[in-house]
Amino acid sequence: MLITENQTKAGKFIALEDQYGAHNYHPLPVVLERGEGVYVWDVDGKQYFDFLSAYSAVNQGHSHPSILNALIVQAQKLTLTSRAFHNDRLGLYEKYMCKLFGYDKLLPMNTGVEAVETAIKLCRKWAYLKKGIPVNQANIIVFDGNFHGRTLSAVSASTDPSSYTDFGPFLPGIIKIPYNDLNALKNCISENKHLAGLLIEPIQGEAGVVVPDDHYLKQVFELCREHNILFIADEVQTGIARTGKMLACDHIGIKPDILILGKALSGGTLPVSAVLASDDIMLCIKPGEHGSTFGGNPLACTVAMAALDVIQNESLIENAENRGMQLRAQLLEIQQKHPIISLVRGKGLLNAIVINSLEESDLAWKICLELAKNGLLAKPTHGNIIRFAPPLCITAEQVEECCYLIEKSLSNLGI
Repeated sequence: MLITENQTKAGKFIALEDQYGAHNYHPLPVVLERGEGVYVWDVDGKQYFDFLSAYSAVNQGHSHPSILNALIVQAQKLTLTSRAFHNDRLGLYEKYMCKLFGYDKLLPMNTGVEAVETAIKLCRKWAYLKKGIPVNQANIIVFDGNFHGRTLSAVSASTDPSSYTDFGPFLPGIIKIPYNDLNALKNCISENKHLAGLLIEPIQGEAGVVVPDDHYLKQVFELCREHNILFIADEVQTGIARTGKMLACDHIGIKPDILILGKALSGGTLPVSAVLASDDIMLCIKPGEHGSTFGGNPLACTVAMAALDVIQNESLIENAENRGMQLRAQLLEIQQKHPIISLVRGKGLLNAIVINSLEESDLAWKICLELAKNGLLAKPTHGNIIRFAPPLCITAEQVEECCYLIEKSLSNLGI
């Protein structure tokens, strides 16, 4: 798409991306320039409700003043030292995180998928040093429908053809089994003797907010304990209050052996991720065996602490739980009027509707375009599923208004 004089302001920005950027995303045709709380505005000044929250990275709301102030103050002092030297923020951050989540040690990284890679390496290292698995024979269990990122390790674990096609050869030592199927896990454990870990999303986000049975995760955790398999929770999207608890694992009272966090850890201001574990696991990695130039930088440490303070000080965990129940109840009412919605599911403010459309494969996309036209931004996933995940600061009145816009959009489309 070439830039022309007759294009709209938004069209020119979209054309720039199309002409000079890689074509690895298919965004809605909306160009945003500002955000505050649950709202974002496009380059023409139109206001929208943000019902994606940058894939749950903006749980605290856009441009939160406390987070921005922490960012500005620290940026004026020191932003990066690398890990060649100590800095005066990292230790404070590590202590903050370990005390908050109940772990001995934290390993700081930047993006969610970097943290996933870190957890995989850490699990393998532990398997060889502590469990006694023969070198290069450690296996890690993953689940159909998972999304752990886009690196080669992550796509090696994927069952989504759009993630892995033409990117091989893939990382060995990964065993894929069905999600929410306890017998499949039992069979896998009985058939494989060199199992090091199990990597799981407590709720599968990118798969369309797939919530497992209540007993499932607890029994998976217990099987891992019984067979000395590390339970690794990828809470990059489900963590930091998104599901109505600080962690999705908190709903069933389990503590992962390795916890992976990211996204909302910085309130959406810059990339911050973390891996937490006990001394027995974390200290398997020695100096020089893993690291990151930017991981643990003083700016990220300061911002992450401010972002987590907001979660706790503004009762966003409780609000996510209450507003999530309200949203699902109202979506179920909309479903009664519009049976094109075949299913409403979610936990806290991580929710989705499944569109029942065999004839129009792009119907969910059309619905999202109509939602945007009416002032609400959401995005389809896996074709016919629309994820609804607003910032956790959303009010009851705003949920009411958003549900009105959802119902109006469906009515406008005559479905």
